[in-house]
Amino acid sequence: MEQTIKSQSNMKQVEKVLYTGKTHTTGGREKGVSRSSDGHLDIKLSTPGTAGTGTNPEQLFAAGWSACFEGAMGIAARKMKIALPADTAIDAEIDLCQTDGAYFLQARLNVSLPGLDKETAQALVDAAHQTCPYSKATRGNIDVVITLI
Repeated sequence: MEQTIKSQSNMKQVEKVLYTGKTHTTGGREKGVSRSSDGHLDIKLSTPGTAGTGTNPEQLFAAGWSACFEGAMGIAARKMKIALPADTAIDAEIDLCQTDGAYFLQARLNVSLPGLDKETAQALVDAAHQTCPYSKATRGNIDVVITLI
C-alpha cells in the first residue's frame, strides 16, 4: 500500500519547476548505493567516521549547500555590479549530532572572498543566505554559523 506524507510549512504556489533531482537509494548509510536518474551520480554510501569506501549524507549535503550558496553569491554579485572573485571558496561543515538519543544536524559555512573588502564581502554573504534555497530550507531548523574568512 502506497502512503504519501506531505509536509507544508509556508508552501508557496509554484509557477514553474526548474529542475527535479531524482535519485534511487538502497542500503542506507551502511554499504548503500545512490544513483541519479540521469546516471551522472552513482555513489557508494558508508557510515560517517568508518573505513567504508563511500561518502555519507552529511558530505553530500555539505557539497550541495556550498555549491548552491556560491551560486547565490554570484547572483548577488551581479545585482551589486561587482565581480565575484575567481578563487571564491566555501568550506562547508555539516555535523551529525546526538542529544538524548535524538539525531540532528548543525552547520558551518566558511566563506572566502579574497580581494573584496570586508563590507562588500559580508553584503554578498548576507544576500546569499537570504536567497540560497538550502539556506531557506534550513532556516529555523538547524543551527547555522556563516563565517567570512
